[in-house]
Amino acid sequence: MEQIKITLKDGSVKEVAKGTTILELAKSISGRLAKEAIAGEVDGETKDLNYELNRDCKVNVFRFEDEEGKDVFRHTSSHILAQAVQRLFPGTKLAIGPAIENGFYYDFDSEHKFSPEDLEKIEKEMNKIVKEDLHPERFELPREEAIKYMQEKEEPYKVELIRDLPEDAVISFYKQGDFVDLCAGPHLPTTKVVKAFKLLSIAGAYWRGDENRKMLQRIYGTSFPKKKLLDEHIHRLEEAKKRDHRKLGKELKLFVMLEEGPGFPFFLPKGMELKNTLMDYWREVHKKAGYVEVETPIILNRRLWETSGHWYHYKENMYTLKIDEEDYAIKPMNCPGGMLVYNTEMRSYRDFPMRFGEVGRVHRHELSGALHGLMRVRAFTQDDAHIFMLPQQIKDEIKGVAKLIDEVYTKFGFKYHVELSTRPEDSMGSDEEWEMAENALQEALEELKLPYKLNEGDGAFYGPKIDFHLEDCIGRTWQCGTIQLDFQLPQRFDLTYIGKDGEKHRPIVIHRVAFGSIERFIGILIEHFAGKFPTWLAPEQIRILPITDRHVEYAQSIADIMKKSDIKVEVDSRNEKIGYKIREAQLQKVPYMLIVGDKEVETKTVSVRSRDKGELGNQEIEGFVKQVKNEIMNRIL
Repeated sequence: MEQIKITLKDGSVKEVAKGTTILELAKSISGRLAKEAIAGEVDGETKDLNYELNRDCKVNVFRFEDEEGKDVFRHTSSHILAQAVQRLFPGTKLAIGPAIENGFYYDFDSEHKFSPEDLEKIEKEMNKIVKEDLHPERFELPREEAIKYMQEKEEPYKVELIRDLPEDAVISFYKQGDFVDLCAGPHLPTTKVVKAFKLLSIAGAYWRGDENRKMLQRIYGTSFPKKKLLDEHIHRLEEAKKRDHRKLGKELKLFVMLEEGPGFPFFLPKGMELKNTLMDYWREVHKKAGYVEVETPIILNRRLWETSGHWYHYKENMYTLKIDEEDYAIKPMNCPGGMLVYNTEMRSYRDFPMRFGEVGRVHRHELSGALHGLMRVRAFTQDDAHIFMLPQQIKDEIKGVAKLIDEVYTKFGFKYHVELSTRPEDSMGSDEEWEMAENALQEALEELKLPYKLNEGDGAFYGPKIDFHLEDCIGRTWQCGTIQLDFQLPQRFDLTYIGKDGEKHRPIVIHRVAFGSIERFIGILIEHFAGKFPTWLAPEQIRILPITDRHVEYAQSIADIMKKSDIKVEVDSRNEKIGYKIREAQLQKVPYMLIVGDKEVETKTVSVRSRDKGELGNQEIEGFVKQVKNEIMNRIL
């Protein structure tokens, strides 16, 4: 029998008979791999496990731990959901049902209005389908036959999707038992693998996201190969609800969203205290790293946005206005203003690297349905920096930025992972520029011993980039820090410097953010700490609780001592019982409560209660102040 060569993920080569399936290949590697296998990748394309290998190729076998494996697992789960819904509610029309991050959904057009009670019924039917051990089978039809086939099944949404495909397209379907769906695949080899799933919610969704089209009913769910994994996920979701920054932001009096400004957050005094503490830290770190701070205008004229390309490629996201009969726009990003700052004087190669930092207010028009607390807003503050440099300085500057971002994330107790995105198909710049830039980024990460995931072809059109995805304490990831190399803006704005040879040259530009959006970063911090900020970050660090009115004067004198040491302190002088005051301070998540009564006045001490550790007993004021100052100055978590 003819043999073919299969190159595996680790680079080893295995010879197998032509026609061997991916599952058979997995079995020949290890029994465990075959048991956990979900799908395979053949020369970069994801395939079903029963796909036959008929040529020399590169093969990677995906398990649930792999993102691609999760997608296949959850896409099959969405088909099981759709099959269950059509069994229970005949006449329901199918729209789309993709895998999404942490789960899946399916959009339905049904005369029946789905309720939370229906989700339980649907789950029971899904369980039956899983136990039936149905095997998804792929088949293909020419385009016109596929349209006719879906018309006979009375699936108008599928017909529309097929009509949008090219005339010569071969259309694929998947059949499991009595259920058929238009689908590119791939899928699990059997439904019985989906051992643990949960339907989570119902929402409305316009067909194809078009508000002029019909509103469909969307059912969200998630699924796992083991119940233990599902239970852990559900626990994380419940924990996330408790930590919701919108709820805590209101309770802790940090910020509000008002109908007078949808998507435009109002920061309250405590929220501003938190924001300013973050900015003080940002300025300290950047000054130490050799950055100078600049500020550029919020409103700039149309000519600038035409030069930058935003007027033609980003205008629908920009707020525009007229001043003196001329078109202007409110800036959606700080970069073009940063280029103008560079161009205010002639630069020399001796000036480099130049590191300009800007904490700039930007505005972007987001659809109202996309707005979400501080995580997705229309006005936010971006901690940008633009570094201008010589080609040979790229690697060292990248390393410097990566170290700065590492220092910042570590300070808040975040773990993170790094992704490197390379040249996309639609890109600007020469092959030499891209090769130099990608090599510099890759070498910088390797010299820093930073493991990274390579996203080939996923860079920006103007240059490759490094993204930092931080992980919070309940395992969710957030993309915050970014380092982007840019060849385009220096050309568009005709940025030059005088080189050693006395001639004009173009500088290389790095765009980078550490926090990203300050507002979004605050939202992440609220949820990460569940509102229990470390002492250095807390907008109120100490609350003094006098037991009766006659103890207020002593409480106030302690507050005065602490204010001189720049400690954020408040006195709760209300005529309330001490138990009530303690509960209030606990709910406001104040790090320390100092209770003062007759004993404390007499001994010139305070009774210390920690938010996290409970009663700490009586302490001398001077010693306690020293301890708190140490926590604040060293930014102890």
